Amino acid sequence: MTAYVFPGQGAQFTGMGKDLYDLSGLGKSLFQQADEVLGFSLSRVMFEGDEEELRQTRITQPAIFVHSCVSYLTAEEAPAPDAVAGHSLGEFSALVAAGALTFPDALRLVSERALAMQDAADAQPGTMAAVLGLDDALIETACAELEDIVVPANYNSPGQLVISGSVAGVERAGKILTDLGARRVVPLPVGGAFHSPLMEPARERLEEAIAQTTFSPPRCEIYQNIDAGASVDPVDIRRKLIAQLTGPVRWTQTIENMRAAGADRFVEVGGKGGILAGLIRKVDRKIDVTQLGG
Repeated sequence: MTAYVFPGQGAQFTGMGKDLYDLSGLGKSLFQQADEVLGFSLSRVMFEGDEEELRQTRITQPAIFVHSCVSYLTAEEAPAPDAVAGHSLGEFSALVAAGALTFPDALRLVSERALAMQDAADAQPGTMAAVLGLDDALIETACAELEDIVVPANYNSPGQLVISGSVAGVERAGKILTDLGARRVVPLPVGGAFHSPLMEPARERLEEAIAQTTFSPPRCEIYQNIDAGASVDPVDIRRKLIAQLTGPVRWTQTIENMRAAGADRFVEVGGKGGILAGLIRKVDRKIDVTQLGG
């Protein structure tokens, strides 16, 4: 059983996608379509922009999405996926690969998501931090006991959980978790408290956009972040995609569930190669992970 996985924010790199544009007629067409949908030359920033430009949320999210989708759609002789999943933003790329969303419709949603998340972050500043070497249950309990807004946001792999919330809440949680035995608590260079209640305004905006978008039954199961469960019903897919903005990314559980369902080969598509492969191998060192694009 072959599972395709798609990266989220942080997988950008300078020059991303230029080879796909130059070597594939379909790739060139998809980049041109993306520029038309967005109303600006995303391709120029992807090909020529520096790291600072690529870090802007309004650029980063569409850039990673487009790169992942073009990597997948232009791949020759790649086996069809039996299941797909995406890490946070990557869930939109996974939905395109599964046929639940068209490329332009998904790109419109990704653009609206990026703008909404940036606006929410500007209105209510927040941050995130990676907690290394501590049991998930201890982190969950510590966050729940704080009066500040701070929640588990990304269950990336065993021993790596990202917390998200107000600046004060994340700082306090970091000190408590260090005292509880965390090997390290690493502040992340992000522009907001993603996957936390502080993203509620963004969730509401995305919900409106999703309500106006056509979703089709996928060609294969998609494992979604919010509950790590497999979805095939467009109504469930919509609901879980909306909930994702303020809920956690259960990546560890997603890989465990895909493995339990029979996935024995994973293909990481696009982005800065190896980010998801590293997380997946922390779940199970024996997992076969290959790279497509990136």
